[in-house]
Amino acid sequence: QVQLNESGGGLVEAGGSLGLSCVASARTSSINSMGWFRQASGKDLEFVAVMSYTGASTFYAESVQGRFTISRDNAKNILYLQMNDLQPEDTAVYYCAAAKNLIPTARRQDYHVWGQGTQVTISS
Repeated sequence: QVQLNESGGGLVEAGGSLGLSCVASARTSSINSMGWFRQASGKDLEFVAVMSYTGASTFYAESVQGRFTISRDNAKNILYLQMNDLQPEDTAVYYCAAAKNLIPTARRQDYHVWGQGTQVTISS
């Protein structure tokens, strides 16, 4: 079973930046699209961004469009999320996830492998 491990969370002031990383323990044919989700305290899990295996297709939630950038290095089995102009409403636990889907998907039920999450806190 492939494992995903996120890192890079922390505390920053509003307007600041953070970069998250997600390392997959192995490359398998069961991982194609990879994405980021987040869950704020007391709220439902929310889709953030997704990228296809080749990187040719990406999709972002409207709330992060233009501020967040998803990327991946398949040679190293790493998924990234660069977050700029962070705001207090971005505070959440961020999870990376992997799906078998070749076409990027925002549906949580399409993802079969999840990381443990990393906390991102933005102070106002």
